[in-house]
Amino acid sequence: MTSRGTPGRMVRIEDEMWAEYGELCAEEGTSRADDMRRHVHSRVNAWRKKRAIQRRIDRLDEDVL
Repeated sequence: MTSRGTPGRMVRIEDEMWAEYGELCAEEGTSRADDMRRHVHSRVNAWRKKRAIQRRIDRLDEDVL
């Protein structure tokens, strides 16, 4: 079941790890889904910044040539 119209995704994780991840998230006051979303958003945002910096560097290199 998904909320807010977001599509569901399937991941493969061992049962014991999934259960312990659920316990960890519960202790932190979040859900596994929310924790994974935040992790993915953080990784993608870092990747976008890295790409933007590389594009700037590439443009500077072109200007030098």
